[in-house]
Amino acid sequence: MIRTCYEQPTLWTGFLREEVDDLWEPWMRAADELLDDDDLVGQVFEAQGRRWKNSRTRGRLQTPSEVVLRLLVLKHVRNWSYETLAQEVRANLVYRAFTRIGGEKVPDDKTMGRLGRAIGGEVVAQLHRRIVELAVEKKVVQGRKMRVDTTVVETNIHYPTDSSLLGDGARVINRILKKVNSAVGGLKQEVRNRMRTVRKKVIGLAIAARRKGEAGEQQRRALYRDLLRSSRQVINQASRVEKEVGTLPRKKQSKVRGLMNELAVMKELTKRVIRQTKARIFDGNTKHPDKVTSMFEPHTEVIRKGKASKPNEFGKMLKVQEAENQIVTHYEVFDERPADSDLLVDAVNQQHDVLGRIPDLVAADSGFYSQANEKALEAMGVKRVSIPNKGTKSEARRKHQKQRWFKNLQKWRTGCEGRISVLKRRHGLRRSLYKGPDGIQRWVGLGVIADNVIHIGTHLAEQARPR
Repeated sequence: MIRTCYEQPTLWTGFLREEVDDLWEPWMRAADELLDDDDLVGQVFEAQGRRWKNSRTRGRLQTPSEVVLRLLVLKHVRNWSYETLAQEVRANLVYRAFTRIGGEKVPDDKTMGRLGRAIGGEVVAQLHRRIVELAVEKKVVQGRKMRVDTTVVETNIHYPTDSSLLGDGARVINRILKKVNSAVGGLKQEVRNRMRTVRKKVIGLAIAARRKGEAGEQQRRALYRDLLRSSRQVINQASRVEKEVGTLPRKKQSKVRGLMNELAVMKELTKRVIRQTKARIFDGNTKHPDKVTSMFEPHTEVIRKGKASKPNEFGKMLKVQEAENQIVTHYEVFDERPADSDLLVDAVNQQHDVLGRIPDLVAADSGFYSQANEKALEAMGVKRVSIPNKGTKSEARRKHQKQRWFKNLQKWRTGCEGRISVLKRRHGLRRSLYKGPDGIQRWVGLGVIADNVIHIGTHLAEQARPR
């Protein structure tokens, strides 16, 4: 069953809370009031109610919705794991007060992980929008200024090479076949383990990659040919197992239905890797469509942002836009990477939808520049647009970009770099630990919410400070 809060009063509601009241950090007091919002708690309550068919009326009492919300915010503010979160809240009276747990039992790390997954990326986006609305109500943000930037949220994968991907595919398929064989009590045809051959070829390719010239190329081609042959043999064996399982009684088939679904997915991914390997090694085609970069995170894209230190990044592109007082008004994780210049006009429209006004000042880096974008923003009512055109040959354009207001907006724009750095360091966006697109969306959203809560709380605390 679900509930919004703990209702039974305890000793905590009186004496103990008063004892630690002066130990709260300034931002926590304002954040406590900010999170005490019926709409925020209601959205978490609805998400908890969708976990199971009868979650609303049956079963053990779940952790209250307001406690779940505050625990998730605290986790991302401190950049803790679920295990550390449970330990710190259990041991700290201030955290117990902030999260509204009081003297109740703190949920363990596994319970918190399940509750975190129950709140999907869509719900987190709704929570973020409500946080921004509260910032507007409290006059923390007006929407007069806007800055926007993009970055890459890296997925938790190893560096993708064709040989390592083929090795991953063979290893996982072989592991699934062993589990199927054990679950059904033995298959008619013995499951042959080809991993020794596959590993030898993968290691051989890693060593051969150091050799230069035609001799090294010929050696790599021969090793890839053998590796592809072994991978096809693994796939063919998986197909034979699928046919045999299809002839088994329904009771035995039901035992391995989940494993067979995993097997089908992994087979298809391995086939795609075989096709892209053949195209690259034997046809010289490095632009193969629908390229696989991970067997476990197949949605991962190869993104090039022009960084000298990291020319290739693997993950999903994230857009972050901010208004005054470092409040993130909108974020988006893209399924497929768009060009930065295609995002600017939509970003202004999104800020208008959220804050109810077109910004007077817009700043972005040179990736967002196009003459059409500047004209479109001026037509929408933006008074000053500070987006440098580094490739200009026009003297008039150079003078335009040397004006004081243009340079000041560019200085303010660099705050986007700091915001992205904080999101990656403090809130764990350097490498997404949640699997799948929805997991990345949820992880990013919780990080942005935590950052907004800190800045809203800090701003309100400074306003309340006696002058």
